[in-house]
Amino acid sequence: MKQKTIKESFSLNGKGLHSGLKTTITFHPAPVDSGYSIKRVDMAGKPVIAALAENVKHTQRCTLLSVDGVEVATIEHALAALYGCDIDNCLIEIDSPEFPILDGSSIAYVEQIQRVGVTVQAKERLYLEVEEPIEYLDAETGSYLKLLPSDEFAVEVQIAFDSAVLPVQHATLEHLSDFVGEISMCRTFVFIKEIEQLLKHGLIKGGDLNNAIVINDQLIEQQEIDRLADIMGIERKNINKMGYVMNKPLVYVNEPARHKLLDVIGDVALVGRFIKGKIIAYRPGHRVNNLFARKIVEQMETESVFEMREKRVLV
Repeated sequence: MKQKTIKESFSLNGKGLHSGLKTTITFHPAPVDSGYSIKRVDMAGKPVIAALAENVKHTQRCTLLSVDGVEVATIEHALAALYGCDIDNCLIEIDSPEFPILDGSSIAYVEQIQRVGVTVQAKERLYLEVEEPIEYLDAETGSYLKLLPSDEFAVEVQIAFDSAVLPVQHATLEHLSDFVGEISMCRTFVFIKEIEQLLKHGLIKGGDLNNAIVINDQLIEQQEIDRLADIMGIERKNINKMGYVMNKPLVYVNEPARHKLLDVIGDVALVGRFIKGKIIAYRPGHRVNNLFARKIVEQMETESVFEMREKRVLV
């Protein structure tokens, strides 16, 4: 398999989920062995950050990269799109500290990649091939991720919440080629009971019913629901029963689990190579996903597959 990049540049406009800032993001073709990198064109010197697991600084409700004070957040949906579309190398330019949330999934990125097309590059792709299982267990939360040997990339996810609406869900990606049709359009989600605390922590300033699935799993007075809507600056919506709240119906019954699978791909893409292996993830989240990715890097860093990777850490 040869390395690939996008054939032409493309741009998208939107707002950051957490910052609420309007932003323009542009994807450019990139040379072989360059991987994924992000340029902050709004900053002096236009600094570039390599999209690698060790450059992750924060994982509170998103994945945030930081190098020498240069930060960029909520990168996971875009990286999942690149990885899911089989792209090895891409330079991403952005004029704010956060990627746009768009509709809360990866589909807008995927559609643009499909529109501009893919260029097959001259150099062979070096895969990370798994010979022995690699595991990460978070004793505090019970989250567990495991990478098993496999001839191709696959992912199985189980999520579990203390919720009558969303107790346990499963999602599976058997082949990376299925990402576009089965995973890319699945949106992020939030529980309505979390919203006020997230706002108090300066998060989800750009959240609305067009870019997230809101889960109402407890009986809440309409007056309280209206108050939350007013705080967020979004339209009021009458909610008289428990369930899902959003402007667009669920794409799949298990859309939340599929979105968590999407996040796993976006976070594991920070390993810096395509993987031949199967990931099994129980209760994944950005923090444990990153720690798992770091463990993969730690256990595989002596392999020749990482010879070019070290050059990307600080671009």
